[in-house]
Amino acid sequence: MFTTRFAGGRGGRNALEAELRRLGVTQKNGKPNHPQTQGKVERFQQTLKNWLRAQAAQPATLAGLQSLLDAFAVTYNTRRPHRSLPHRAVPAVIYQARPKAAPGDRTADAHWRVRTDRTDPAGKLTLRISGKLHHIGTGTENARIPVLMLVRDLHVRVINAATGELIRELTIDPARDYQPLGRPPGPQTKTPRTR
Repeated sequence: MFTTRFAGGRGGRNALEAELRRLGVTQKNGKPNHPQTQGKVERFQQTLKNWLRAQAAQPATLAGLQSLLDAFAVTYNTRRPHRSLPHRAVPAVIYQARPKAAPGDRTADAHWRVRTDRTDPAGKLTLRISGKLHHIGTGTENARIPVLMLVRDLHVRVINAATGELIRELTIDPARDYQPLGRPPGPQTKTPRTR
């Protein structure tokens, strides 16, 4: 599946979705469990397979297969008339005649999420960004408490859901699995918590 939105997860973007967004590409997904939606792609694949089978010399290597695929692309787009196109034109003619779209500037767009969770016995949380799971430390003093996570792209705020207190604010380092607290290791002096 090329998206996490329909996978029953908690949202976020996988790596493909993040890269498409970075490139300014709008992702369009077919309707799940509805093969008719994919009809054009399925028909293209059938045409490709039939054309490959009809070639006298069948490739023995990947390079040979790639050469045949390149030849098919030229034939399909510039020489083979298509019944679905006006005047049985070839795709290249129709493509050249249409105005071209350019990617929009999406650098200012942000991906917002609000997540409810509970810290684990060590005071840690997990958050998936671009398909990768990151662990966020909040300190053992925040063990097993309900929290709200306000996520804007890589910026995260962790808030105690019961008191509204800001527990932690950080920017996720995508290169690191664990996002440390930024304090020296070893026992910390505990501050009394009010209830």
